[in-house]
Amino acid sequence: MDLKKMNASELRKLRDDVEAAIVDRQRQDRIDAKTAAEAAAAEFGFTLGELMGDQKKTSKPKAAAKYRNPENTSQTWSGRGRKPLWLVTALEAGADIAELEI
Repeated sequence: MDLKKMNASELRKLRDDVEAAIVDRQRQDRIDAKTAAEAAAAEFGFTLGELMGDQKKTSKPKAAAKYRNPENTSQTWSGRGRKPLWLVTALEAGADIAELEI
């Protein structure tokens, strides 16, 4: 294949085909690698999941609410992170944060 003899359209088509082939090859290589790893683990009597541990990210439990909006009791704040607008408004209006504690 002589690239110098190809026009721009043919080169772009070739590039797109190569990129698609790379994606397909990487997908197949990942499948093959996982299959090989599972087989290797099985030789020793393990599953791949047992060796790798639980890879799922566990989220931290939600912090308990420490403050409540007296005008709308469904709005709470744990005291962590950015102050909610209702709290900022209440503090600017002269409320003491201790008054909003649950």
